[in-house]
Amino acid sequence: MKKNTKYIVQGALVAAIYIVLTLVFGFMGFGPIQFRLSEVLTILPAFTPAAIPGLFIGCLLSNLLGGAHYLDVVFGSLATLVAAYFSYCLREQKHLVPLPPVLINMIVVPIILKATMNAPFWMTVVTVGLGQVTACYGLGYPFILVLEKNWDKIDKNKL
Repeated sequence: MKKNTKYIVQGALVAAIYIVLTLVFGFMGFGPIQFRLSEVLTILPAFTPAAIPGLFIGCLLSNLLGGAHYLDVVFGSLATLVAAYFSYCLREQKHLVPLPPVLINMIVVPIILKATMNAPFWMTVVTVGLGQVTACYGLGYPFILVLEKNWDKIDKNKL
C-alpha cells in the first residue's frame, strides 16, 4: 500500500472508530459529567501520526452528529487536535502519551461548558478531568502496553 493511502486509511479508521464509540456511548460523553470511551484512542498518535487528523475529524464529526453546541464542535475538536499532536511528540515516553488529552480537555471542555451551559467551571474541571484520567490512563495506558507488546506481530505492510 502506498504511504499516502496507508496514512489516509489509518486516519479514516481512527476517525470512524472514534465516532462510533462516541455516539454509541453518547449518553455519557456529553455534558458537565462526561466519560468518552472514545478518548481511549487518544494514545494512538504514539503509534501512527495518521491518528492526529483521525482523532480531530472523529471528534469534529462526533460533536456535530451528537448535537453538541457549535463552540464545542469547533473548540473541543481543536483541543483534540492539539492534544493528539502533543501525544505524538511524547511517543518516546509512553507513560506521558495520555497526559495531553487529560490536561487540555480538563481545561478547554469546562470553559466550553461554562459558556454554553453555565456549568460551574471548577466542578467541571474535576468531573471532566476524572473522565479523561479514567479513559486516557485507566484504559488508554493499558492499551498502549498491549499494542506495544504486540506491535512486532502486526504485519506493517498490510496496515
